[in-house]
Amino acid sequence: MTPLLSPMQKTGHSRRRAMQIMAGAAGVCALGAGVRALAPPARFFRWRGEVLGAVAEIALWSGDEHSARSVVFRIERELARFHRIFDLQNEASEISRLNRDGALSDASRELRALIAESQTLGELSGGAFDISVQPVWRVYESHFWTKADIAADIAAKALATARALVDFRGIEIVARRIAFARPGMAVTLNGIAQGFIADAIADLLRNEGYDTAFVDLGEMRAIGAHPDGRAWRVGLKHPGRADSINRAVDLEDAALAVSGGYGTTFEPTGRFHHIFDPATGASANSLRDVAVIGPRAAAADGLSTAIYVAGEAKAAALLAAYPGNRALLTRLDLSVIEIAPA
Repeated sequence: MTPLLSPMQKTGHSRRRAMQIMAGAAGVCALGAGVRALAPPARFFRWRGEVLGAVAEIALWSGDEHSARSVVFRIERELARFHRIFDLQNEASEISRLNRDGALSDASRELRALIAESQTLGELSGGAFDISVQPVWRVYESHFWTKADIAADIAAKALATARALVDFRGIEIVARRIAFARPGMAVTLNGIAQGFIADAIADLLRNEGYDTAFVDLGEMRAIGAHPDGRAWRVGLKHPGRADSINRAVDLEDAALAVSGGYGTTFEPTGRFHHIFDPATGASANSLRDVAVIGPRAAAADGLSTAIYVAGEAKAAALLAAYPGNRALLTRLDLSVIEIAPA
């Protein structure tokens, strides 16, 4: 699912693309006339780029152009650093080196922290959220896309791979070292890293004194309210109808993450997609999508994936473990249910 940010609409994204950060002052521009009139001389400054395969946009409300450009320069450096840690498409990134070698002796604090956080969510979800599903991704990728290894029975091969190599408990963190329990294991943090990065950038902006900003790095984090005094309004794309809005969500000092199998599909029917059930190796298909709204984007990101895999029956218990989060679940019949634990 690709949420659309109003009044600044964003384009769709593909998680298959590598991260590309638009550099320098050319990436910072004031939004159009009409917005400036709200509170002269403050205006929006907007950075656009790509983060871990997702089209990204950051909007800052400021009356100080020098400060806005300076903070965007810092943001670009941080995004480049996260790219060197989390990007699976970058062969030199920490996560790629870990997957290639089965161990990493000099892992960054961020990689260790996010893997540990993912393991906690793995335990809470009964394994529905499992970052070690990357070998299953490789099975589908080689079968459907590269056709380097076409399986006679793709479901059976995915199941065998999941049983042999998928288990978040087989990831050990000791001091700065991360290691897998057995050869062939690999991890992906695509179900939580974009939220983690959105939180880091939002925290940076808060620390720099920005009280009004919107961070959309594949998952979203709103700082404060919109400059005109209302909440930031985000339209959620309809899971069954292209270019149609299903419903709107208001965000104020809150995060939003959405998981839906249609985000990346391996073939036209959509039956085989990128969100896997770790127990079976099959694509999870009990829901159309899950949107989670909460205080932090990383938690919302992980929860949306976990609930999408675990299903509606387990959503309330998962949300209860992360106070302040609520979820909108779109069922297969396109009806929507909201779950908000007391």
